[in-house]
Amino acid sequence: MEPTTDPLSIAYYCTGHGLGHATRSIEVCKHLVERGHTVTVVTGAPAKVFLQELPSARFVLRKAVLDAGAKQLDPFTVDVKGSLEQYYNTVMVHRDSMLAAEVQWLRSNHIDLVVSDVVPLACAAAADAGIPAVCVSNFSWDFIYSEYLTTQRTPEYRQLVWQIAQDYSAASLLLRLPGYVPMPAFMAIEDVPLVVRHARKSSIQVSTACRQIQQICGKHMSAN
Repeated sequence: MEPTTDPLSIAYYCTGHGLGHATRSIEVCKHLVERGHTVTVVTGAPAKVFLQELPSARFVLRKAVLDAGAKQLDPFTVDVKGSLEQYYNTVMVHRDSMLAAEVQWLRSNHIDLVVSDVVPLACAAAADAGIPAVCVSNFSWDFIYSEYLTTQRTPEYRQLVWQIAQDYSAASLLLRLPGYVPMPAFMAIEDVPLVVRHARKSSIQVSTACRQIQQICGKHMSAN
């Protein structure tokens, strides 16, 4: 891959919910770094997940919790009310100060581009800082949380979903991955191929891991 002649300083915001977002973000960041760009990942996910995959002088990790994802009661059950409460208490209660801090950080670090997978506040911060923002995802949190409103109809939670959609609408572009859900908040959308990590294990190792997962899930289901 040929290095770019016009390197950018990129802030890559990755949700801390699970490791799937981190896995695909790592692959995108690898290519960005290989092209000569400097990438700062902003995430609440475990630092070692990124640091062991991106050993480069042009890669920096900044730990920050800017969203909350979905709270789960167990591997198969989402805590609907707990998920909304968690986002409300993490982001909505502190939104003004969090937004101001991100805008200041973006400006003071001379960030040229914000990429988000798929942290809503990152889009709003980029817009306020006068920086373009690109989202990479096949779903958005306003879609996920709006489904929860069927049983949780408080005004605070409706406002939460509306605010997330507003934040996403500040993005310049959505790079929409396959298997997507409706995401009307985004003004400009471009469909892209699936982003995956290159396999490192043999088919036998993968089959063994799958059997172990099935055993663990079977035991959990039996216990309940």
